[in-house]
Amino acid sequence: MAENRLGSLAKQTAIYGLSSIIGRFLNYLLVPLYTYKIAAESGGYGIVTNLYAYTALLLVLLTFGMETTFFRFSNKEGVDPNKAFSTSALAVGFVSLLFVVLVSIFLKPISNALHYANHPEYVEIMAVIVALDAFQAILFARLRYENKAIKFATLKLLFIFLNIGLNLFIFLVAPGLKENHPALMGWYENSYQVGYIFIVNLICTSLITLCFIPEIKKLRFGLDRDLLKQMLHYTWPLLLLGLAGILNQVADKICYRFIVPGEEGDVQLGIYGACVKIAMIMAMITQAFRYAYEPFVFGGKRDSADKETQAKVMKYFIIFTLLAFLAVVMYMPILKYIIKSDYWEGLRVVPIVMMAEIFMGIYFNLSFWYKLTDETWWGAIFSAIGCVVLLAINFIFVPKYGYMACAWGGFAGYGTCMVLSYFVGQKKAPIPYELKSAFIYFALAVALFFVQKNIHIESTIWTLVVNTGLLLVFFAFICWKEKDLVNGVVSFAKRKISKS
Repeated sequence: MAENRLGSLAKQTAIYGLSSIIGRFLNYLLVPLYTYKIAAESGGYGIVTNLYAYTALLLVLLTFGMETTFFRFSNKEGVDPNKAFSTSALAVGFVSLLFVVLVSIFLKPISNALHYANHPEYVEIMAVIVALDAFQAILFARLRYENKAIKFATLKLLFIFLNIGLNLFIFLVAPGLKENHPALMGWYENSYQVGYIFIVNLICTSLITLCFIPEIKKLRFGLDRDLLKQMLHYTWPLLLLGLAGILNQVADKICYRFIVPGEEGDVQLGIYGACVKIAMIMAMITQAFRYAYEPFVFGGKRDSADKETQAKVMKYFIIFTLLAFLAVVMYMPILKYIIKSDYWEGLRVVPIVMMAEIFMGIYFNLSFWYKLTDETWWGAIFSAIGCVVLLAINFIFVPKYGYMACAWGGFAGYGTCMVLSYFVGQKKAPIPYELKSAFIYFALAVALFFVQKNIHIESTIWTLVVNTGLLLVFFAFICWKEKDLVNGVVSFAKRKISKS
C-alpha cells in the first residue's frame, strides 16, 4: 500500500513538476530579456524585484492560509467538500475585492510610502493582480483536490506562454513598430518598459481567471457561516505561519530599498534579484513537491507505515535537491549567461540561496506534524523566529556587505525554522527520519562544491568536464547507497516502456 501511495505521489509530482519546472524554465526567457533590455545601472529590474516581493507577501495575506484549510476540511468527516470549497473561495474573494477598493481609495499615500510617488499606477496594477491571484489560489486548490493535474498544469503553462509572448512583443517587436509605424504605436513609450511588465501580467492573470468558469459555478453552494468560523479558527495560525514564511523569502527584497535608498539601492537589488532567479530551481522543485504532497499526506492514514513513508519521502527529497544543487553550481559557467554580464557580480549568492531553499523544503516536509494535529500555531512561532533572524541579519549587515547579507539572512532564517521544527516535532509526533543518511549526503555535496570552487581552470570546456566528473561522483554514491531507490526507478521505467 505504501509503495502504491509513493507511486501515486511520484506521478502527481511529475505532472505538477512538469508544469512548474517547464513553466519556470520558460519564464527564465524573461530573465535574459529583462536583464539584456534593462541595464543594471538603471535600477529598473530592482523595481520589478521589489514590487513582485510585495505581491508575494500580499498573496499570503489575501489567501490567509485557506488553501491548506480547504484541504483539511474537505477531508474532514461530516464536511461537504463542495461547501468547504465555496466557503473558502467566497471568503478569499471578498477580502481580495475589499483590498483592491482600499488601495484605490488610498493610492496616493500608499505610493508615497513605498517610494513610488512618480508611478502610483504600478501599485494599483499590482494590487489588482495579487487580488486575482489570491482568488485563483483557491480555484487551483480545487483542481488539486480533484486530482485534475492536467488542467492545473495546462492553465499554469498557458499563463506562462501568454506572459512570455506579450513580453517578447513589448521588448522586441514594439520598439521597431514604434519607429516604423508611429501612428499605429502611439500608446507605446520606450521609457515605460518597466510599467509594461506589470500591465502584461494583469492581462494574462485576467485571462486565466476566465478559464475557471466551471469551478466558479460551484460557488453556488454558498458561504456556510458556521463552517467559516471553524475554518478561520484553524487558519489564523496558518496566516501567521504564511506571513512569517513569506517574509523569510521576500523581506530582504522589500527592506532593501529602505536600507539602501535611492538609485543605488535599486541597482543592487536588481543585481541580487536577477542572480536569485538562477537559484530558483529549488523553489520549483519544492513547489511541485508541495502541490502533490499536501493531498497525499492529508488523505493518508495516521499509522506507523505512513510515518515510515514520510521518512522515506524526506530522504528522497534531500537526495534529489542536493543533486539539483550540485548540477546548478557545476554548470554555472553556462547558466550564468541567463543574465547579462552586468549582473554577474551577484552570482556568488546563488549557492547560498539554493541551500537556503533546500532548508525551506525540509522545513515544509517537517511541518505536517502540527498541521495534522491542528497545532498550526507552532508553525507561526517557528517561522516568526526565523523571520526575526533574517531581518536582524539584513538590518545589521546589509549596510556593510550589501546583498550578500540578504543571502546569508535567508540561509540562517530557514535553517533556524528547520532545526526548531525538527526537535519540537520529534517530541510531539516523532517520525523515524534517517538523520545519519541526510548528514552524509549534505557533507558529500558541500565537499564536492568546495572542491569545484577551488579548482581554477582557464578553459570553460575543461572546467565543465571536471565539474561533470564531480557531479557523477555524487550520482554514483546515490546508486551505491540507495539500491532500493535505483531498482524502483528502473522497474518503474521498464513498466512504462512495456506499456507503451
